Amino acid sequence: MRKLNSIAIAGASLAGLRAFQALRREGFDGAITLVGAEKHLPYNRPPLSKSMLRGDDEVTLPGAEELGDRWLKGRHAVRLDTSERRLILDDGSEVHYDGLIIATGARPRRLPDAPEGVYTLRTVEDSLALRAELAAEPGNVVVIGGGFIGGEVASTARALGLGVTLVDASPYPMQNVLGTETARWLAGHHQDNGVELVSETRVTGFDGNGRVTAVRLSDGRTLPADLVIAGMGVVPNTDWLEGSRLTVSDGVVCDKRLFAVGAQDVVAAGDVARWPHNLYGGTPVRIEHWSNANDQGAAAALNLLAGPENAKPFADLPSFATHVHGARIQTAGLPHLADESRVVTGDLGEGRFAVAFAKDGALVGAVAVNAPKDLIRIKRAIAAGDRLSSLA
Repeated sequence: MRKLNSIAIAGASLAGLRAFQALRREGFDGAITLVGAEKHLPYNRPPLSKSMLRGDDEVTLPGAEELGDRWLKGRHAVRLDTSERRLILDDGSEVHYDGLIIATGARPRRLPDAPEGVYTLRTVEDSLALRAELAAEPGNVVVIGGGFIGGEVASTARALGLGVTLVDASPYPMQNVLGTETARWLAGHHQDNGVELVSETRVTGFDGNGRVTAVRLSDGRTLPADLVIAGMGVVPNTDWLEGSRLTVSDGVVCDKRLFAVGAQDVVAAGDVARWPHNLYGGTPVRIEHWSNANDQGAAAALNLLAGPENAKPFADLPSFATHVHGARIQTAGLPHLADESRVVTGDLGEGRFAVAFAKDGALVGAVAVNAPKDLIRIKRAIAAGDRLSSLA
């Protein structure tokens, strides 16, 4: 372990907390300053679009109570000076460091000129505000985007007995993530559970005097809307790094060991990090899922302590899980890289199946619906470098 006397962590969500815990677990006894834009203890974001909307407020991450008085709540970095090794915060104060972990996450994409009644969902405050809106039983709920957030919110709203229309630009929800077969199944699953799907179109604007009354679509139609939730993906929080000498392109560009390109004393983790993945021939990836932030935060911290010469490549297999209308959907690897896919177990018509994805015959990803054991089997095959033909 190289000698670092002070480490700063920019970002106090999951990746930042796991970095903090890893540093202490590894025996680092120097000063750790954690800078977090929110005033809450670090919390889990996945429940915000599910259980919290139904009234469960217990989202605090285990271990959050370990943070001491070096946690700067309600503060965020506005500039980084890598030559002087200092963070400049929004209140004008500065944090000096020997090593820095960037874990500033991402923010939702927003539609311009959105009136009252149009929400994005990223924070506890967002979830509480949306929960109050849902409790008022709006007649027409419109969800923009059929990804993780959109699908989960649509599912929750339907469980509350509300009418939901889901607008998505793709032919089927989550097609780029799940592949065509599973995405087609998901479209039918939404419809079977009472969601009206509007596919292959985009929202271009809103109607309403102060409060939204309708959304306008790119095909010329207008949908009535009493409440709108926009789940159109996220943007990595890197604006504050302008002029820092770090390379920024769809996130903080890192090497395979998570060291930021442009500095030997800075690492990045979580939604904000983009790095070459060893399992995929060095393909640059940026992963926005819980498991990646959970594991990568700790890995980045340990690599910072070890130094670039002794650090280990981060090559964990990406994975995520979501629940939509009672179905458990899981993915592993990077299915979007594939040039072929095959249902290797189960049946789409029965709502329990697993699909394997391959590129040039080599396994690159998997998707499972209500089939967790099958996903584990394919994950092991991907990590082992097996071929699609090896799966029975």
